[in-house]
Amino acid sequence: MRLGRIASPDGVAFVSIEGDVGDGSSPGDAVVREIAEHPFGSPTFTGRTWPLADVRLLAPILASKVVAMGKNYAAHALEMGGEAPEDPVIFLKPNTSIVGPNAPIMLPTDAFPVHHEGELAIVIGRPCKDVPAARAAENILGYTIANDVSARDQQQQDGQWMRAKSHDTFCPVGPWIVTDLDPSDLELETSVTRDGTTEVRQRSRTSLMIHDIGAIVEWVSAVMTLLPGDLILTGTPEGVGPIEHGDTVNVTIGGIGTLSNPVLRKGK
Repeated sequence: MRLGRIASPDGVAFVSIEGDVGDGSSPGDAVVREIAEHPFGSPTFTGRTWPLADVRLLAPILASKVVAMGKNYAAHALEMGGEAPEDPVIFLKPNTSIVGPNAPIMLPTDAFPVHHEGELAIVIGRPCKDVPAARAAENILGYTIANDVSARDQQQQDGQWMRAKSHDTFCPVGPWIVTDLDPSDLELETSVTRDGTTEVRQRSRTSLMIHDIGAIVEWVSAVMTLLPGDLILTGTPEGVGPIEHGDTVNVTIGGIGTLSNPVLRKGK
């Protein structure tokens, strides 16, 4: 099942997205079915539907927090100037950094360079704490795509990651959540379109993550209680690079789709 969140002429709602969603450039013939209340557990439907082409996709979930993994691909750790740590490294991004598909990433006036980081994201499905790795799947609603946008100069200046990764719009998420997905070996590709030319920057597979989904959920839930809708970003592979005013960033993950966001510089 594909779960999403939309803005329609009747307001904002959670939906199930059914049918052919197209190739990313058009919505195909898909329709959305409005979910009553929330998508957790066994969702019920109101009976209202719209063509996907007639609504606007929003970030598919309202997270209380975003937990992100650092250096979870060995090749990315190396390109950042070090080896991957033995234990997972986690940090928080505020929920105010979340935006949906096609919403602009707003670059601060004083941040150079700002990098894209395409990632698979876990969506938590129920309250949980101290989850063993073997039972992680029981607590997961599904998976979506995220872009952990990062201001590298601020990251280096501060010696930690909070400011560099917390700006409003620095966590694009979407376009929807897929609930029936095996996340163990998915292709991940990030491309940047600039002046009409598209360059593939990142291409890897989730099977190359150092800490897999079960280990990630076990580690994070040992630290904090996870709530329905919370997001865990699972880390980015090698190939991160700068984004500039006028670019479009596309993150594609097999079995999910493509998350696209234009890039704007504040003040331009």
